[in-house]
Amino acid sequence: MRAVTFQGPGEVRLDERPEPELQAPDDAIVAVEASGICGSDLHLYTGRIPLEPGFTLGHEYVGTVTAAGEAVRSVAVGDRVLGTFHVACGACPACRRARYQACERSRTFGHGRALGDLQGTQADLALVPHANLTLRRVPDGMEAQVALFAGDVMGTGYHATAAAGVRAGDAVAVVGLGPVGLCAVQAARAAGAAPILAVDTVADRLELARAFGAQPVHATEEDPRAAVKAATEGRGVQVAVEAVGDARALELAIRLAAPTGLVSVVGVHNARCEVHMGLVWIKSLELRAGQANVIAHLDHVLALLHDGVLDPRPLVSHHLPLDRAPEAYRRYARREALKIVLEP
Repeated sequence: MRAVTFQGPGEVRLDERPEPELQAPDDAIVAVEASGICGSDLHLYTGRIPLEPGFTLGHEYVGTVTAAGEAVRSVAVGDRVLGTFHVACGACPACRRARYQACERSRTFGHGRALGDLQGTQADLALVPHANLTLRRVPDGMEAQVALFAGDVMGTGYHATAAAGVRAGDAVAVVGLGPVGLCAVQAARAAGAAPILAVDTVADRLELARAFGAQPVHATEEDPRAAVKAATEGRGVQVAVEAVGDARALELAIRLAAPTGLVSVVGVHNARCEVHMGLVWIKSLELRAGQANVIAHLDHVLALLHDGVLDPRPLVSHHLPLDRAPEAYRRYARREALKIVLEP
């Protein structure tokens, strides 16, 4: 089978790899119909996060079950399915509390030995462990490019607001309008938040946020703090979402939050950073960070996608065949694409 493999910083290629085989009774194998390139894939591509050469990339996927172990009950061979970006055992103390992102035996697709040594999904076939928990049937008629978002990007954007307890009437700021940030804008809108301020420097992304019901704020040509104060009668926002993974974005989110507000950090951080902890302390802010609990939110997010309450289609800028993956990664690294879907 074909697979998109990491070769070194700035280099991927399409290789021939052996087809995966079932390894456990609750494994499934999925023939991949579509797989996305995500911001965390870009961290791997650029070398910001180390990855072993030759490892298959990708963790977003929609496809058809071609084989299933004897313990798989939730899906069957022939089912069209989507899956989450990581797998969880379902039995450890964290999983029993539905904190699947903290599973003791969690493995993330396409991230190498450091995150479980689970080959990625930018391939013709993917091995999916713990299929009963990881996979869901795609609702009839749902496009692959929509279902693809449930297992990671929209699930993470939804988590950014849902885990922060966003309620109708709450003021929300989203710092960083990549796909996750724009999904967080949609999720905040679905929860009834108002106003929603969306901060970035890319004009097209700011306009998408406006179309989703947010007030766009240019991070350098405007003063985000002044914009938030004007929109909230000087109070700040109840929830500030940091969707970048950068110290400057985190610092800004802290400054935009109202006293006793919450800063929801879903941007991927992999290094030390300095922030003004004095502000966190004096404003009595709550800081929540880490991987999104996408598995716990999966069924609800899928229902919202099915009903059209959440709609990721405007985020997909490119559809490219799998054999053009090297070009796709180059485009993504140059910020010439918002979201790329790879297809056979």
